[in-house]
Amino acid sequence: MSMLSGVSDFFGLDIGTTAIRAVQLKGNGPNKTLVKYGYVPIDPKLAMSDAKADQQKLVQIVRGLIDQSGITIKEVAVGLPSNRVFTTVVDIDRLSPAELGKTIMFQADSLIPTPVAESKIDWALLGDSPKEQGKVEVLLSSVSNDYIEGRLDALESIGLNVIAFEPDTIALARSMIAPETMPPTMIVDIGNKTTDIIITMNGVPRLTRSIPTGSEAVVKSAMQNLNIDEKQAQQFVFKFGLGKDKLEGQIYNAIIGTVELLVSDIDKSIKFFVSRYPNTRIDRIIVTGGASTLAEFPLYLANKFGMNVEIGNAWRNIAFPADRQNELLSLSNHFGVAAGLAQRQE
Repeated sequence: MSMLSGVSDFFGLDIGTTAIRAVQLKGNGPNKTLVKYGYVPIDPKLAMSDAKADQQKLVQIVRGLIDQSGITIKEVAVGLPSNRVFTTVVDIDRLSPAELGKTIMFQADSLIPTPVAESKIDWALLGDSPKEQGKVEVLLSSVSNDYIEGRLDALESIGLNVIAFEPDTIALARSMIAPETMPPTMIVDIGNKTTDIIITMNGVPRLTRSIPTGSEAVVKSAMQNLNIDEKQAQQFVFKFGLGKDKLEGQIYNAIIGTVELLVSDIDKSIKFFVSRYPNTRIDRIIVTGGASTLAEFPLYLANKFGMNVEIGNAWRNIAFPADRQNELLSLSNHFGVAAGLAQRQE
C-alpha cells in the first residue's frame, strides 16, 4: 500500500457507499492548493457488490466523474473502506527495520483475521510501546488480495494508474487534523452503513474501529418507530435529530436507542485508548460525515463525554480561492477521505 517514489502529480479517489469523490491538489509540502474536485452519488447496492459486472459499472461512473471534474492526470491514490481493512496496533520486540518486517510477517498469522497468503499487509512503526519496555508499537493493516486486485483491474481498465491504496481512516486523519496537532484527538465519521472511530496521537491513528451502525440504521429506526416512509424519516432525522424539544421529542425518542448503541462504542473506544495510554487524555472529538449533519448529535457527544466537539473541515490543510469558501464548506463533510488521499506526501 506504499507510495511509489517520484510521483508528485496524482489525485485522491474515494469510492464510498453512497457516492464517489475525487480531489486533485498541487504543490509540495504540507499546504497544497486545490485544483479540481468532483462528486457523484451512487447506488449503495452497486458499491457493496463484488460482482465483475457491477465493478465495471462502478468504474464507468468513476470515469464519468473524472471527465466531468476536469481531472486529466492518470495517477491516483485510492481509499480502502474500513469494512474491508483490518487495522490494529501491536507491540513487537525492538529490532532493526529489516528484522522487524520479517517478525511482523512471521507473527501476522496470529494478528490478522485473513490468511497471510491471501492478504496484503502493510505496517508503520509508531514509536516506543506504552505498555512494555524494550518493545515498539506498530500500526498493522491488512486487506484481502482479491479485493485489491479486483479494484486494481477495474481502475486500470479505464486507464488509471493506481500509485497507492490507503485505508480511509488514515486519509481521514490526515485531512481532519492540523499537521501540528499533537494532543490525542478522536474522529467520528458516520457513513451510510458504518461509523468509523479513529483516535490519533501526534496525528497518527492509534486506534481505529469500524462499527456496523450508520445513518441508514438511524433513519430505519425513525421509519419503524414513527411509521413513516424513508424520505420523510431522512428529513426528520437530519432536521430535528436529537432535539428533545422538536416535534414533542418524537424523533429523539425514535432514534435515541440506535444512537446510544453508537455512543456506547465510542465510550468503549475511549476507555480502551486510555487503558493503553494511561497518562493521556483525549483532547477533543472531531465529527464528520453524518456525525456532523445529524441535528444536535455534536452537542449530545459534548455533553456525554465532557469534551470539546468540533465539526471537521476536509479543506483545513488545503489552500483555495476565497470566493469558493461557501461552496467548499457546504460539501466538506463528504470530502474528508478524498482530500486526505490527495494530501499524501511521498
